[in-house]
Amino acid sequence: MIREFQKQDITQIEKIWLEASAISQSFLTPSFIETERQKLSSVYIHRTDTWVYEENDMVKGFIAMIDNEIGALFIDPLSHRQGIGSLLIDFVAMLHEALEVEVFKKNTMARAFYNKYGFNSIKEHFHEEANQELIRLRYTIA
Repeated sequence: MIREFQKQDITQIEKIWLEASAISQSFLTPSFIETERQKLSSVYIHRTDTWVYEENDMVKGFIAMIDNEIGALFIDPLSHRQGIGSLLIDFVAMLHEALEVEVFKKNTMARAFYNKYGFNSIKEHFHEEANQELIRLRYTIA
């Protein structure tokens, strides 16, 4: 079931973000990951509209939106390839005419997921703090 984020979800969300990042963003430095983990609960989560996918009282994934931009979409690695990411995208797509997201160029897992869903690359730029290239993707809802 998809529901709105609640404060008590933060521990599970941080765990999911950390474990999923270790797999899909292993090219990022440990210091950058730690800084972003701290910002997740102290800054980012409070500036987004966030929904979680919950099953058997456990959060299995989450999506955080800033207007029509996906600020974060992370799924528990043990729940990958079960359609949870697509369900979360489908959910937020009902609220917007188009969706955008930025992914690291080296994050081949995320790029493959968004490509399969129908997102298209619209521009690239350099993320100084991460020292990595980012790709901005866009999905127009039909």
